[in-house]
Amino acid sequence: MVATNVKAETMSLMDKRAAIETEMNAIIERLSQPGGPGLLGNLVDSEGFPRTDIDIPVVRAERRRLAELRNDHKEITEKINQNIQILHAARLGNKSSPLKSSGNGDGSNSQTSSVVNAVASASSQNVPLSHSPSSMEVDVVVSIPFAMVDEIADASPAAEDGLQLGDQIVKFGNVEAGDNLLQRLASESQSNLGCAIPVAVMRQGALINLTVTPRTWQGRGLLGCHFRIL
Repeated sequence: MVATNVKAETMSLMDKRAAIETEMNAIIERLSQPGGPGLLGNLVDSEGFPRTDIDIPVVRAERRRLAELRNDHKEITEKINQNIQILHAARLGNKSSPLKSSGNGDGSNSQTSSVVNAVASASSQNVPLSHSPSSMEVDVVVSIPFAMVDEIADASPAAEDGLQLGDQIVKFGNVEAGDNLLQRLASESQSNLGCAIPVAVMRQGALINLTVTPRTWQGRGLLGCHFRIL
């Protein structure tokens, strides 16, 4: 019963986080459009006067709202992570229970089995997990993004290889959640110059596998995108 309640709470939190991410992506896209101020661009011109090509009060309001959403997103993600630990512990407990416990009323063991099977099937077929019947269950167990693509240049290696603005990075080569993520992401790109890096991203609720090849191009960096740590 506890696991069922935690699972329901986690699913609700994930829905809230998805709504936050949708709003965040919309703000990022508006601020990052051609001629826009970006997320951190100056609001004054070279002479120190307020820029006349943008609506400064609106930009400030959107940046403030984005900061609020980031804080909310962080708090919800931390709670989801806590719940995932509880669900993992419950799953391990179910595995160690006698076989007869598989017939309990809430069907938690059979649900766990279906989740594991869905993960294995999706991984072997290299398809988005949203195509599996238990995708949201799978997301709770295995798919916690640690970074988001909040800027991406046209015709950049990242864009040409399939990354999109708002993609949430679940795995980037050998980099997963942990410390010093920006440095590790940069190191992973530099050490794989000219080599395809497997990347797993969450995009509109689906876990998608693709490859990105760091390489020199006309723009800055080896990928031409910016990651924001969640």
